[in-house]
Amino acid sequence: MADQPARTAGPAPDKVRLRRELTTDPGRLTCALLLALGATAAALALPLLVQKIINDFSAHRSLGPDIAMMCVAAVGGALTTAVSGFLLARIGERMTYRLRIRIMDHALRLPLAVVRAQGTGDLAARITSDALLLRQVVEIATQLPLAALTVTCTLLVMVWIDWVLTLVTVLSLAVLTVLVVLILRRLKDNVTGQQNAVGRIAQRFTADLEALTTIKAYRAEPVAARALAADAERLRAISLRGARLGALIPAALTLGNQLAMIAVILTGGARLAAGDLGVAAFAAFLLYLLQTVPSVSTLATGFGRLQSGLAARDRCNELLALAPESDPQDAGRTAPVPLPGAPAVVFSSVSYTHAGAGDAALRGISFSTARTGLTAVVGPSGAGKSTTLSLIDRFIRPSSGSISVLGHDTRQWPLDALRARIAYVDQAFTLLEATARENLQLGRTTRASDGELAAALDAVGLTEDIARLPQGLDTPLGRESDLSGGQRQRMALARALLSDAEIVLLDEPTSQLDGLNEQRFRAVVQDLAATRAVIVVAHRLSTVQHAHHVIMLTGGTVVDAGDHPTLLERCTPYRELVASQRVPAH
Repeated sequence: MADQPARTAGPAPDKVRLRRELTTDPGRLTCALLLALGATAAALALPLLVQKIINDFSAHRSLGPDIAMMCVAAVGGALTTAVSGFLLARIGERMTYRLRIRIMDHALRLPLAVVRAQGTGDLAARITSDALLLRQVVEIATQLPLAALTVTCTLLVMVWIDWVLTLVTVLSLAVLTVLVVLILRRLKDNVTGQQNAVGRIAQRFTADLEALTTIKAYRAEPVAARALAADAERLRAISLRGARLGALIPAALTLGNQLAMIAVILTGGARLAAGDLGVAAFAAFLLYLLQTVPSVSTLATGFGRLQSGLAARDRCNELLALAPESDPQDAGRTAPVPLPGAPAVVFSSVSYTHAGAGDAALRGISFSTARTGLTAVVGPSGAGKSTTLSLIDRFIRPSSGSISVLGHDTRQWPLDALRARIAYVDQAFTLLEATARENLQLGRTTRASDGELAAALDAVGLTEDIARLPQGLDTPLGRESDLSGGQRQRMALARALLSDAEIVLLDEPTSQLDGLNEQRFRAVVQDLAATRAVIVVAHRLSTVQHAHHVIMLTGGTVVDAGDHPTLLERCTPYRELVASQRVPAH
C-alpha cells in the first residue's frame, strides 16, 4: 500500500471566512463605514441643492447660502471618501498579511509528499496572486452595500421627484441587471482556471531556475523556453476568455445606461411639455440618474471582482484543507523518555511504497543500530537507502511494520520531540536563506556560544572560508554571498556537530569532499559517534571501512549486516560493491 501522509495527520486550520476576516477590526471597519455613509449622504444632497439653486435663481433669491452648502457637501464628501478609503486599505492589508502568514505556516507543516505534489510555484501563487485577489474583497465588501444603499436612497428620492420617470429608469436598469448576472455566472470559473494556470507556469519557472546550471550546461534553454511558452499560451487562452467576459460587463453597463438616459429624456421631455414636471425637478432627476449610473456600475463590476476574490478564497481553502503532518494526538502527548540501553533505531519488518509507484521501495526490512557508534547503510542506487533515513525522521510513514527510536515506537513520539532527537544532513546539504550563524544553530534548544561555533567550524575546516565572508558569521547566505557545494556540505556537518540530537543521519555526506576534507569528515564522524548514533548512507568505501556496523541493502531488502571484514568475507553483493569502487592498478 502506498504511503498516505495525511491519513494520520492533524487537523487542518479553519477555512478562510471572509466575514470573519473583515470583522477582526470592528472599530476601524465601523469608522470606515460611517465615513462612507457620510460621503454617500453628501452625494445624495447635491442634486437637491442644485434643484434649490435653480428655484432660488428663478425667484431672484440670494444664492450665497446654497452655494456654500454645495461646497461644504462636495468637500466633505471628498474628505470622508479619502479617509474611508485609507481605513479600508489598512484593513485589507492587515487581512492579507494574516492570510499570507497562515498559508505560509500551513504550507511549511505539510508532508513532503504533499508539497511536492502541489508544486512550489503553485503554492507560491497562493500568497501572491491569490492573496492580491482576496485583498480587493475588503473594498468590494464595503462598496457593494454602500452602492446598493446609494441606489436605493437615490431611487426613493427620484420617486419623490417623479414616480413615472423612476419607473422608466428601473425598467431600463432591469435589462442591464439580467445581462450582467448572466456574465458573472461564467466569470468565477474562468478566474479559478486563470489562477490554476498561473500556479502551473510559476511552478515550471521556479523549477527551471533551480535547474538553471543544468539547463545552461546542456544548452537546453530552447527546450525549457518552449515548455514555458506552452504554459504561457494556456494562461493566455484562459485569460483571453476571461477578458471577453470582462469586456461584456462595461459594454452591458454602457448599453443599459444609455437606454435609461434616452428613455428618461424622452419621457421627461413629454412631461415637461405637458406641465406635469418642473425644469428644476427635471434637472435634479437627471443628476440623480447620472449619480445612480456609477453606483449601478459599481454593483455590477463589484460582483465580478467578488467572483475573483471568491475563486481565490476557494483555492486558499483547498490548500488549508490539506492536513499537516503532525498527528492529532501530538498536542496532548508528552514526549517519552529514551530507554537506557535501548538501540538508537530498530526497524521491524518495515515496508514502504512511494505514492504512485508500482513496486515497493522497501520490503519487510529489519535491523537495529547501537546507541552510539557509526552505522553505514550501503547498496546500489535504488536500493532504498535514502528512503530508510526518511522513515527514521518520519518524513514518510511505513506502509507496514514498525520503527522504534530510542526504545519507543515512532508513533508514540510527538513529531517535534522526535525530530529534536535527530539531526539530519540531506544529499543537497541544504542551507536556509539566513546568516551563517543562524544556519549553524538550526534545531538547537539553546544558543551556541562563539567558542562552540568556532570549534565546529574548525573541526570541518571552514574557519577561513567563513572569515572571508563580508560579515563573517553574520553574513546572509543564499544570494550575493553563497557557499560552494563542498563548503555547504561542511557547513551542514558543522550544524550536525553543534546539534543536541542523540541520532545523526547523514545522506551521502562525502559526495563533494576532496581527500583532505574527507579525512577531516572521518574525524568529525568519529567524534560524533563517540557519544551518539551516527547512521550514514554512503557509497565511498573509505566511509564504510571505518563503520562499526554495515547494513547491505539490495532491491529494498536487507541482504546482510555486520562489520566491513565480515561482510567482505561472506556477502557476495557487498564484495561486488567494494570491488566496483577499487581503482585498478597501473
